[in-house]
Amino acid sequence: MLFYLGEIVMRILSKRQVKELVLYSPQHIARLEKAGLFPKRVQLGPNRVGWVESEVRKWLEQRLAQREVLI
Repeated sequence: MLFYLGEIVMRILSKRQVKELVLYSPQHIARLEKAGLFPKRVQLGPNRVGWVESEVRKWLEQRLAQREVLI
């Protein structure tokens, strides 16, 4: 988490957290990313990646908005 004046301004989600949040397999998330249909991962280290929580939540909100249009 990134803090500024005691407030959280950015949170990075792990692969497991993203999987639990969007209910997709890591393989499907990777396919969506490659197609430009999911937020891009952030390389945190040689063997560690994460996603910006606000970007993933915005992606989910867009899916919810599409659902409202389809109903």
